[in-house]
Amino acid sequence: MISDPRERPIAVFDSGVGGLTVLHELLVHLPAEDYIYLGDTARFPYGERTPEELAGFSLEIAEELLARNAKLLVVACNSATSAALPALQQRMRQTTLGVEVLGVVRPEAIQAVATTNNGRIGLLATNATVASGAYEQAIHAADPHVTLTSVAAQELAPLIQSGSTFDDSVVELVRGYIEPLREARVDTVILGCTHYPLLSPILQRMLGRDVRIVTSGVALARQVEHVLGARDLANPDRSEGSYRFLSTGDPEAFAAIGTRFLQLPLGPVEQVTLHEGVIA
Repeated sequence: MISDPRERPIAVFDSGVGGLTVLHELLVHLPAEDYIYLGDTARFPYGERTPEELAGFSLEIAEELLARNAKLLVVACNSATSAALPALQQRMRQTTLGVEVLGVVRPEAIQAVATTNNGRIGLLATNATVASGAYEQAIHAADPHVTLTSVAAQELAPLIQSGSTFDDSVVELVRGYIEPLREARVDTVILGCTHYPLLSPILQRMLGRDVRIVTSGVALARQVEHVLGARDLANPDRSEGSYRFLSTGDPEAFAAIGTRFLQLPLGPVEQVTLHEGVIA
């Protein structure tokens, strides 16, 4: 057990490897921190799961990460954030550690509202995220005059996670998803799935250079930095921190595709089995 709470790791989880795009920004913005990342690849994708399933999965993951002394929990999955953030926050408040939980939706929504000039924002996300209405709520809370056009792009996350080549068929698939956004004349597009940043070049080309793309990594990294400072949990050690990985699925498959998302060496990946239980 680490005696100084500031030296405990920040825990990050996602349904697969997409959340590594968020971890990348955390590693860049807060390099002194230690990190532990869990990818629930055995149950990927989350986009077609029910809210009840997602809440259950998220609580199981939180228990595993708390057992590994996490000082902060980052939900780097839009579907899990949309369905399970309130339940996670409630359970974490009941723990002896009082761990705070941050999700990807609110920081990204606020950034999009601050970015748009014409008040028309587009959202590309999974079915579960779009159906939850979480982005509509977050955006309208920030500015009720902004309109949101949401598109469920369910096929994209599995395609990206599979490591498939971005060929002409992928381009046409993406083109079909963004057509409603072009018709709505949005000037800002939220990538509401942490897998989607890998498609940013294709998306930017199709949307046009005047449309700004908002991803969750940078906005969430800023919020993590703020929370660490406010709660006096920032690691006092100024040297480079460590990062390690857990996967509920095949660790070799995770490592093979993960480097593409993280853009840094992964190192070993530990396979874990999650259990239902009560968080202490």
